[in-house]
Amino acid sequence: MTDRFLPLDLSGVAIEEGAPPPERIISGDPKFNTWNVEEQAGGLYAGVWESTPGKWRIQYDEWEYCRILSGVSVITEDGGEARRVTAGDSFIIRPDFKGAWEVIETTRKEYVIRL
Repeated sequence: MTDRFLPLDLSGVAIEEGAPPPERIISGDPKFNTWNVEEQAGGLYAGVWESTPGKWRIQYDEWEYCRILSGVSVITEDGGEARRVTAGDSFIIRPDFKGAWEVIETTRKEYVIRL
């Protein structure tokens, strides 16, 4: 029998280190840590992501649910208002979102991505 319940537990999950592509960085030197807890064929991902301070351009082709666990960030859609997100905030970013993500204080979020 296959276990259909998967806790979002980071112990034993390899850390993927990364950063925005250099051409997208607006300010700072943001660095990412990602713990991909779930990855399914067809483009479904779930886990935890963390970034150090900095600001960069973002462009989403996918759908993403996020819940901020800690830190402070500002997400601004091109032509839209700046949205400050902090611990406890949940939101969805839809495909074709274009704008900027600025991490003010190191930010950690849970995510579910669907391509």
